[in-house]
Amino acid sequence: MFLLQWQSFKTTDLKTDACVASSGPVPAHIRHALNMVHPEVIAKYYGCGLVVPECMEACQVLDLGSGSGRDCYMLSKLVGEKGNVTGIDMTEKLLEVARTYTDYHTQAFGYKAPNIRFVQGYLEALNEAGIEGSAYDICISNGAVNLCPDKKPVLQEAYRVLKEGGELYFSDVYSSGRLTEEIRNSNVLWGECLSGALWWEDLMQLAEEVGFSPPRFVSGAAIKVFNKEMQDILGDFKFLSATYRLFKVPRGAGKPREVVYQGGITGMEESFSLDSQYTFKVNEVVEVDGDVAEILTRSRFSDKFTMLPPGGPSQTCGASPKVRSTV
Repeated sequence: MFLLQWQSFKTTDLKTDACVASSGPVPAHIRHALNMVHPEVIAKYYGCGLVVPECMEACQVLDLGSGSGRDCYMLSKLVGEKGNVTGIDMTEKLLEVARTYTDYHTQAFGYKAPNIRFVQGYLEALNEAGIEGSAYDICISNGAVNLCPDKKPVLQEAYRVLKEGGELYFSDVYSSGRLTEEIRNSNVLWGECLSGALWWEDLMQLAEEVGFSPPRFVSGAAIKVFNKEMQDILGDFKFLSATYRLFKVPRGAGKPREVVYQGGITGMEESFSLDSQYTFKVNEVVEVDGDVAEILTRSRFSDKFTMLPPGGPSQTCGASPKVRSTV
């Protein structure tokens, strides 16, 4: 019932800005890939904004809640012919739209064969949909985790299917506390992407229980509620639309290190922002905490960084990065 209501929504129906895309700048290579996606795929896509991690060439990517396939086809272009994209969604009608345009995009991208597939299934049970374990470099999700009442199985399945060093990069809505039953059971608030919001502290706890390294906060924006009736139901709860990145690397195993970004990431040739705390400029030495050192050593970013010999001054997690130039 909720799904049908959600698919009939228009942006003008919304009473909050939780499901309205950010107006921030889109890098040129991403904009180019998005412009190549077939108009019908875009028209029937119900996601919000863009969720595009960096350094995706030749990666194996899984889109959790792929809908009509807009993000999948964009990612298909970004990973290149040597990469692969799988989209999973529970709604067969949207998957039919996505599958209709596989050949169209294969030809538009100049590929000899498709590098994309779409499967029907649930995010809490990827194994039942035939999604293999330790098979993907990146899992992305654009607001779909919000629609799953039980978030832990979703994170567990994402962790299972990721390779060692892999990443879950996802945007969703978070709340300032655990929501009441009244809020969680409201159909209207589900449609506004608020009833399924996870308390941000629960995300930290769930990530630890599943095995991910501590979530890295990338960006976020406070959500505005325009409707007085909704404001009364929500009370003092505040909501944030935020992007986090979680890595499948050992938690607490790393030590503070000094690193140097060598460049080479498409669209980030001069500087690369891992999250809201760390931005790396080419040839600049940055001291990172142990968790980030593990990420940069074990993930797909490893060949973009030089790890300087250990033994320098230590840094506690959460402190401002120390930098110096190597030039």
